[in-house]
Order: sequence, then C-alpha cells, then structure tokens
Amino acid sequence: MASYRTVVVGTDGSPPSLRAVSRAAEVARDASARLLIVCAYYPSDRREIEQAQDELGDEAFQVIGSAPAEDTLREAADVARSARAERVETAAAVGAPVPVLLEAAERHGADLLVIGSRGLNSLKGRILGSVPSDVSRRADCDVLVVRTTR
Repeated sequence: MASYRTVVVGTDGSPPSLRAVSRAAEVARDASARLLIVCAYYPSDRREIEQAQDELGDEAFQVIGSAPAEDTLREAADVARSARAERVETAAAVGAPVPVLLEAAERHGADLLVIGSRGLNSLKGRILGSVPSDVSRRADCDVLVVRTTR
C-alpha cells in the first residue's frame, strides 16, 4: 500500500468529528504524513450562537462549533497531537463543508481525505445528502469514512 503524504480531515467541533480527527492523526502519524485539519464555517455573532443553543440543543455544535472556527481548530489540533501526529496544520474557510473540504484537499495535494460518518445512515442524510456521502462521491483522492456513531 502506498504511503500517504498529506491527510486532510474535516471537523465541526462535535465529538464525532473529533473522533475522525483522532483517526486521521493516527493514519498521518503512521505514514509520517502532514495532517491538515479543516473547519468550514459561516460567521456567527454571539446572539446567533445563543439562539442556536436554545433552539437546536444537541445539534447546536453546527453553529457553535464553527463560531469561532479558531477554537474548534485549536481543540482538534490538541486531539491530533495527543494521537502523536507530528506535522499538524489547521485551516478555516467560510462555506459549506463539502466544497470547503474538497477545495482544501485539492489545494494541498491530499492523498487521503478523512471524514466522520455522522449523517451517513440517517433518513435526513439519505434524502438530503450527507457530508460523508457527498465527499466520497466527489473527491479525487482516497476517502476514509470513520465510523463515529457508536
């Protein structure tokens, strides 16, 4: 099996996405590869975040996890370093997760794109599409979908 040189992983700050970051870090560590952790986000102000917490409950990470993206990326980088990944980089980009991840993978010459399985087997995911299935269909590099729902 060819060794990976650049591994890209997406995170939104949720516990499932941090499990994907941990697995990506293990792969990057074992391959001596560079790990790029990417967070797609839309800017939110404090009022929008508080409203999301009130209205979305457990799903609020979708707003809170990306506002500010720097906090999300800092936590994800800590997770990656605790898995002993050596070359960890982070990047935040405004936009929807799928195009942001695909653009980052292309721009950085990723050999592997890692994504969590959240939404892959849900009714909502089957009807509306999910980040893992869309990334898997559209990526030009290998894709590892990490089972994060256990």
